[in-house]
Amino acid sequence: MAAPVRTLCCSVLRHSSRQFSTTCGVQAGEKWRKEHGLSRSGTEYGPLTDLPDWSFADGRPAPPMKGQLKRRQEREDLSRRIVMLSSEIDRGIQTWEEKQEEAKRTEEHKKSLLLKPKGKLLMKKKSAV
Repeated sequence: MAAPVRTLCCSVLRHSSRQFSTTCGVQAGEKWRKEHGLSRSGTEYGPLTDLPDWSFADGRPAPPMKGQLKRRQEREDLSRRIVMLSSEIDRGIQTWEEKQEEAKRTEEHKKSLLLKPKGKLLMKKKSAV
């Protein structure tokens, strides 16, 4: 019973005057804005988004709106995360450098413990230099 319904549905769509698109919609101008160093859409950041819509007649600024407060909080969280990750990277690099220095010291110590040439081998080495 399900097959005839599907066939009927497909045939109706084929003969319909409406066109269905299965591609995702791209906002107009997104590529141009990205190429020119702007935000993907005009509402992500900028004066129209960040500045208040109005102010008092005596010049006092308007209280921040909920959207502005939310964006400010998101930016603060992002900046804190960036600082934290940056400090983690710095600590990781410092630890890696310390391990490299320790490995170098260990290698030098092992070389110093090796047997030294004596007798004829020592004389050959000195005369070669």
